[in-house]
Amino acid sequence: MTDEVKTAVDAMAGAFEEFKKVNDERLKQIEEKGSVDPILEGKLAAIEKDLDKFEDFNQKLVAQSKSAEQLSEKLNSIEAMMKRPNAGVESKQVDDSIRIWETFLRKGKEGLDEVEQKALVVGTAATAGNLAPAEYVEELIKVITEISPVRSVARVRQTSNKEIEVPSKTASFAAAWTAEAGTRSETTGYTTSLNTIPTHELYALVDISSALLEDSVFDLEAEMNLEFAEQFAKAEGAAFISGNGTNKPTGITDSASAVASGVTCASATAITADEMVEFVHSLKADYARNASFMMNRTTLGAIRKLKDTAGQYIFQTGFSGQAGLPNTILGHPYVEAPDVADIATGTKPIIFGDFRRGYMIVDRVSLSVLRDPYSQASTGNVRYLARRRVGGEVVLAEAMKLLEMA
Repeated sequence: MTDEVKTAVDAMAGAFEEFKKVNDERLKQIEEKGSVDPILEGKLAAIEKDLDKFEDFNQKLVAQSKSAEQLSEKLNSIEAMMKRPNAGVESKQVDDSIRIWETFLRKGKEGLDEVEQKALVVGTAATAGNLAPAEYVEELIKVITEISPVRSVARVRQTSNKEIEVPSKTASFAAAWTAEAGTRSETTGYTTSLNTIPTHELYALVDISSALLEDSVFDLEAEMNLEFAEQFAKAEGAAFISGNGTNKPTGITDSASAVASGVTCASATAITADEMVEFVHSLKADYARNASFMMNRTTLGAIRKLKDTAGQYIFQTGFSGQAGLPNTILGHPYVEAPDVADIATGTKPIIFGDFRRGYMIVDRVSLSVLRDPYSQASTGNVRYLARRRVGGEVVLAEAMKLLEMA
């Protein structure tokens, strides 16, 4: 047993004795006082952390013991392979490399003399570099693609045509009082309009070499299909919020959608609790019953800090009951949409309304991926063409309100 191991074992034994002593004192305080001194609790927690470290060290020792046997077998097989007549390496060179490498693995750098330390490098195969191969991890590290939740709260309709037409009422007549025998005239003012929602095309085109498709450890076709779906969802989500209607959906915050401002904040960089209350009450009661907030995560962080005049936070956490209530802001749920603007001068960082009544998404063609191995065959590539057709517009502007910064 090395000095390091002996020291670790002695320290673990001492720590466990101390743990039993402190824990006995804790149990005694519980019996006598019904509570535990916080200082004693902290001391016990610190000892438990030390015991966890010693436990990890012990497991490493067991693993090292097992790996030592495996290492010896592996080195013997490598030595035999490299000493074959057609290996192109001299027998003495192999013996020296194996001996130095084994010493390094067992005793570390301190077990080698200066010459051996210089000789044992991974830069070349002749100096045992081939005994330290790189490990290839069959995992593709990907950044997070933030996708807008508009589709989850808006009204979604499927169509088999290039566009849909949605009639809507734009104004109404007013009922009038009259006497029993009074003259009754026509009540006018009822008008309608026809909203046309065209579908627009999203596309992505990717060329992959045939050799890469054949040799890659990943299923690149499956990876591309997943990437197409994520990027299309990201693009349509951004358009549902701020699209200008030119070859893309018209977004809720675009001026062409005519969604009115509920509140314009006094500050260009901050929102107050009173302004949020005013904002909520700017929406008609019928829409407010099913309304929710939509904002990005940065804005949500600012809203969480707001308190009303009674000192209560306007953000309230839900609870896990039978109904599974969500977190709320002033009693209304919210969704995080990364494409909504941050709090800054002249922006519209919060949308509030009944999105299912106010915004309509029209799906014409779901994700379609064409695999073309012919048109790029002369360059050794396979072409993947993905496309999707979707539209979106505000169909009832008064069902939603915008909070604007000064």
